[in-house]
Amino acid sequence: MVLKVRKKVKALPGCPMSRCMALLGGCWSPEVLWSLSEGPRRFSELRRDIPAVSAKVLTTRLRDLEERGVLGRNVMPTSPPTVEYELTSLGQELLPAIRAIVEVGSRLLLRDSSG
Repeated sequence: MVLKVRKKVKALPGCPMSRCMALLGGCWSPEVLWSLSEGPRRFSELRRDIPAVSAKVLTTRLRDLEERGVLGRNVMPTSPPTVEYELTSLGQELLPAIRAIVEVGSRLLLRDSSG
């Protein structure tokens, strides 16, 4: 059986879910956004909020999220210099999705503990 090859097929527009998940995907990204949901945090505060992540992985994730425009990095003129991270407007737009995930996770934890 011979397959017909279509010559003029328009490329489909990007999937909205894939576009959003490209920003949220990656190990520890949702946790970082959740930690920053209450306001700016320093690196050490993020480490305390997410104790299971190593400093190296957290640094990589923060740089990645900054490059994607999800969070901003503010170097403060102190000695030694301190850095604060905060959500950009794009990061703020992602918070309802993160909150929904946290709500479902809370219900799952309750279900697991009562069963």
